[in-house]
Amino acid sequence: MTVRHRGALAAMAAGVAALTVAGLVACGSGPAEDVGARDAAALATAPSSPTGGTPASVPVAPGELPAGEQTLPPVRLRIPAIDVSVVVDPVGINQRTDEFEVPPSVDRVGWYRYGPGLATAAGSVVIAGHVDSAEQGKGAFYRLRELDRGDTLTAAGSDGRPREYRVVAREEYAKTKIPLQRYFARDGKPRLTLITCGGPFDARTRHYRDNIVVTAVPA
Repeated sequence: MTVRHRGALAAMAAGVAALTVAGLVACGSGPAEDVGARDAAALATAPSSPTGGTPASVPVAPGELPAGEQTLPPVRLRIPAIDVSVVVDPVGINQRTDEFEVPPSVDRVGWYRYGPGLATAAGSVVIAGHVDSAEQGKGAFYRLRELDRGDTLTAAGSDGRPREYRVVAREEYAKTKIPLQRYFARDGKPRLTLITCGGPFDARTRHYRDNIVVTAVPA
């Protein structure tokens, strides 16, 4: 999976692509429709700065962290509804390829370490994972598209404390249309954002067309 850079301030990247199974034309069975899109958008809405300064949602470039911020990394993710129990590795942006460096092993997922951590009071904690791989088979997020509103998941931090979340939205976007500022924002309500690929598979480019995005809030 990749997430591509959008300039110095848009370091969160442009679409999530995934390692793919050759010849596959779609990723699993698609959801009937998006659910909770308005709720996900509302979570990302933050009041404008009263001083007119730079909004908190402006992405931070790779290698930078907000001054004075202490970040608690997630180290384990459990999603009972889709039989996921997976290690979470801290990842960033590859400076050579401008891609989100999701762990190469498809049975692990990556937390964007330049964004909020689990103890955040605001913003989106982003975890991305592979859907599948031609060499390794199904990935940790192969069934992510099956999650529905009300499903629960647990993210454990490096402090050993598990934190429970409840799914409020599941959306599918063409990779060129995904609103990355929303899903990588440092402002708005605290939330967990899970991302993988989906939609039809393009055998010519060897990429899936879409991204699946699941939004969860502290339970």
